Amino acid sequence: MPEDLLAVHKLIIELATYEKAEQEVITTPEQMLRDGFGENPVFGFYVAQVEESKSIVGMALYYTRYSTWKGRCLYLEDLIVTENHRGKGIGKLLFDAIVRECLQQNMNMITWQVLHWNTPAIEFYKRLGAHLDSEWLNGKLLRPQLEQWSFGL
Repeated sequence: MPEDLLAVHKLIIELATYEKAEQEVITTPEQMLRDGFGENPVFGFYVAQVEESKSIVGMALYYTRYSTWKGRCLYLEDLIVTENHRGKGIGKLLFDAIVRECLQQNMNMITWQVLHWNTPAIEFYKRLGAHLDSEWLNGKLLRPQLEQWSFGL
């Protein structure tokens, strides 16, 4: 829901701080409103709320990707549970929602990334029975690199 974006963005900042990369977050709630609820939404998300206070304590943000080998897939961009609510099953409930979304959209796979040093997250995914692939390296080009790109030969 659009009204959840401020709390979702706060969770994104919390995750970036945990990953020692807060300065890398350039998205804003306004940008997320446009990108997630505009004419052509590019992502969806689920939130977890504490029942008594209705405060958002977790979220799972996803989007569709396409695999040349597997077809339509769901990419889990981030699964975040605020620190003081971890270990209470909230992450599992959010992951359940992602699995349900994947099945409802008739997709063939869920993929995500986890930092090699994030032992609690790695253990969480292992408990779910996930395969964590150590063979693939992640590549990326950031906006400044894109702007300096040399086109052609």
